[in-house]
Amino acid sequence: MKELRFIRRIFSSRVLPSWTILLFDLLVVIFSVIAAYLTRSMLSDIPTVEGEVLRTVAVVIPFSLVFFRVFRTYANILRLSSFVDVMHLFVALTLTYLCSFAVVLLSKAIFGRPWINMPILLIAYFISFILLATSRMFVKMLFDSFNHNAAGLPQLRTYIYGTMAGVDLAKAIRAEHNSRFRVLGFVADNPDVIGKVLMGLQVYGNDSELMNQLSRDRIQAVIVSPAKVTPLKESNLADRLLKAGIQIFLAPEVSDNWLGTSPRTALKEVQIEDLLGREPIRLNLREIASHLEGKRVLITGAAGSIGSEIMRQVAMFNPYQMILIDSAETPLHDVRLEIRKKWAELDAPTIVANVTNASRMEAIFAEYRPEYVFHAAAYKHVPMMEDNVSEAIQNNVVGTKILADLSVKYQVERFVMISTDKAVNPSNVMGCSKRICEIYVQSLAHKVEKEKLAPTQFITTRFGNVLGSN
Repeated sequence: MKELRFIRRIFSSRVLPSWTILLFDLLVVIFSVIAAYLTRSMLSDIPTVEGEVLRTVAVVIPFSLVFFRVFRTYANILRLSSFVDVMHLFVALTLTYLCSFAVVLLSKAIFGRPWINMPILLIAYFISFILLATSRMFVKMLFDSFNHNAAGLPQLRTYIYGTMAGVDLAKAIRAEHNSRFRVLGFVADNPDVIGKVLMGLQVYGNDSELMNQLSRDRIQAVIVSPAKVTPLKESNLADRLLKAGIQIFLAPEVSDNWLGTSPRTALKEVQIEDLLGREPIRLNLREIASHLEGKRVLITGAAGSIGSEIMRQVAMFNPYQMILIDSAETPLHDVRLEIRKKWAELDAPTIVANVTNASRMEAIFAEYRPEYVFHAAAYKHVPMMEDNVSEAIQNNVVGTKILADLSVKYQVERFVMISTDKAVNPSNVMGCSKRICEIYVQSLAHKVEKEKLAPTQFITTRFGNVLGSN
């Protein structure tokens, strides 16, 4: 355990001093020369001469110092070693041994015999390059192994969408101290790279089989490379990922924004609003709060996707009471549990009732006397309403009429009806039923204003496909 802690402490250092790397490289060169003599001796049974070894070291080391300095092979960060660093080593060593060969030839021309053995230099050259290159890769692997998640933090099992910039992203993530992500594969649209292996990781296609593969690998996050942001927005991939509960992160341009930046802070998690083709609408929360605070608010369809979100928004504005109505028992129970958990002090009776039951609705209005009504209860599935026309009219049209009339009778301040974009030039039963609702509410509002029957203001808002809804 002590040895393991010692190694971990060494590899947790951010950067090793340059002189230690240079000293290590020179020692490797010296060892390579000795190993070359030993190898040649074992191969040909020619005994090595201590003086010749010293002469070889005396020739090679000065040239090594010069060319290591010129190409700054000791200045790189070992844990971030790359192909470029290995190429610098290769060039520096090649020039070192070429100059050493030149010295050997010069000594032979002057003294009639070479100072050192030519084959020894060739063997030492190959040994030193192999050792220096592999040592850097070994240090990089050790650092990744001991320090990639040294704090023991939970990591997100991750795929990267995109291969060109994706490789750079993967390298940056692997090099990060205590990375939040564990890259397990790539996703690509290009058939030429699908099925290939990059950085030891499989490349999968963005096709119908992708979600199954994500499930098999228990993927928790997908990082989108810069070139794939537009395809992500234009395809249904984001919808599929969000539906599966997989987080999406957008990466900036690697060359511009990642230098000196941690992937932990550079990556931006995609919010559902980011998938809009426009800026999301921002509400004036202060003005809304002034209307809803201390009010009795009734919400129909409170267990639906829109109604439940209205409930959450209204609850934040400290209403006096919130009356929640829905005919779906189980979803309404879920809403009730959510209120108990998040807004325990809020008076929010949950009532299982159908808005088409006129006597039941009147009893509720008479008991609770709501000041605001948000009417979100409606049948909304277009194909089903084509097969159930009478129910569409009964629930959508009759239910809206009952609630609107009761709002006038019980002096409700504001009645907000949630309509749909399908009510614009309707071409189906659902859209037609909602358009009838709009017409009725508009006509009633006109009559109320003209005859001053009540202070009720009628508001109709059309929703398109709602982000985050079913």
